[in-house]
Amino acid sequence: MKIEHLGIAVKDINASVQLFEQLLNTPCYKTEEVATEGVKTAFFHTGESKIELLEATHDASPIAKFIAKKGEGIHHIAFEVENIEAEMKRLAALGFELLNAIPKNGADNKLVCFLHPKGTNGVLVELCQEKP
Repeated sequence: MKIEHLGIAVKDINASVQLFEQLLNTPCYKTEEVATEGVKTAFFHTGESKIELLEATHDASPIAKFIAKKGEGIHHIAFEVENIEAEMKRLAALGFELLNAIPKNGADNKLVCFLHPKGTNGVLVELCQEKP
């Protein structure tokens, strides 16, 4: 449907919120911790899409591993879908590798599924659907 958000891995979410508030000239509208993913998030509206900042809450989290390997920066691109389960089935049938077999709870009231970057030109892709 659209690019829902870009996820950006950061070391210090508080400092990064200040930076992005200045950069985008808009306040952060929501912060949230997703304990199951080991991440703190902060969201900004930008046009029809959003920016999501992601800070690791522990050293074993995917964000901590990403930053250790690649440094701060764009972590993923998220696409909004109308029916996440149907889209997961469609993409799996085309040979894309799903990183989770069923949608899981994500930040900002979303159901999410990630596609392995080895099948998407090195880009981690997130599918997301607003929870009913």
